Amino acid sequence: MEFEGRKRVDTRLNIAPLIDVVFLLLIFFMLSAHFVTQPGIKLTLPTASTAKLHPEEDVIISITNDNDLYLNEEKVNLDNLLEKLRVKLNKSQKKTVIIKADEKIDLGLAVKVMDIAKQAEAEGLVISTKAEEDAKQ
Repeated sequence: MEFEGRKRVDTRLNIAPLIDVVFLLLIFFMLSAHFVTQPGIKLTLPTASTAKLHPEEDVIISITNDNDLYLNEEKVNLDNLLEKLRVKLNKSQKKTVIIKADEKIDLGLAVKVMDIAKQAEAEGLVISTKAEEDAKQ
């Protein structure tokens, strides 16, 4: 009676499929990540310790330190802001207006812009800030 020797089991790990899966996951997350790009208007947002991320909406009013007003990226003034804001709010699903103002602007101008937004029947006003951790960097 002849005994056969133990058969050796091949225990090598083929990592080629693992690398393929990792690259596919990397591509998926790169393509599905939502990168928020700021418009080309230079602002220094004020900081707040209670700042929270808020999704970007269609209606953004920017106030620069030179007191220039922008509705999204279109330059406007106080006289025509109301009518242009009404048009934008009618086209938008969410009736929220985000106000991005430079930290050195006149408070009176910010109050006028908020008043115009309410006259245009905005359902919500969000004043954009950046978190204090972001300001330290």
